[in-house]
Amino acid sequence: MYFSPVSSEPASPSQTLPPTVERILSRFRALGREEKMQALVGYAKRLEPVPERFLALDRAQFTVPECQTRVDLFPEFRDGRLHFYADVNTRQSPTIAAFLSILFSAVNDQPPETTLAIPEDFIRTIMDSLGLGTREVGLTAMLARVRRHAENAIASRESEFKGSELLKPDASGSTTLTP
Repeated sequence: MYFSPVSSEPASPSQTLPPTVERILSRFRALGREEKMQALVGYAKRLEPVPERFLALDRAQFTVPECQTRVDLFPEFRDGRLHFYADVNTRQSPTIAAFLSILFSAVNDQPPETTLAIPEDFIRTIMDSLGLGTREVGLTAMLARVRRHAENAIASRESEFKGSELLKPDASGSTTLTP
C-alpha cells in the first residue's frame, strides 16, 4: 500500500538542484549523440547488483508494470539516506540499466529530498537525441516510483510509528520501503 505523497511536484527551475543531480544533468547536456551513447554503455555496466537480502522478498511489490522490460526497484532507507537497487536484465535492456545507473548515481546515499528534487526534464535531458521515445513511458514510471519511495522515506522519518506497512527492518538495521 502506498501512503499519500508528501509532494508530487518536481523541483521548480528556481530551486537549486542538489550537486549530484546537477552534475549528471550538466554532463549529459554537454554531450553529443555519440558521446551519450558511449556514456550509456558505460553506465549500464556500472549498475549495482541487487543484494541477496532482496531476492527473498515478494518481487511483485517492487515491479514497475509500466515498463516493457521487467524492472524491479528495491529502495533501502538507512540513517536518513536512500539507496536504490534495480533488478533488470542488463544484456536484454542496456538502455534501461544505463538510465537506472545514471539516476541512482545522482540519488543513492543521499537524503530523500535529493530524489524529490529531480527536475521534470531529467529523462529528456539524459535521453535526448537518442531515438528512444518508446521507452519514455517506462522511464517516467521508474522515476515516479523512485520519487514515491522518497516520499515514503520522508513520511517514515517524520512518523513516530515505525511498525507500519511502510517499513521492513532487516537484520542489518536498514529499512526496505514497501509499496
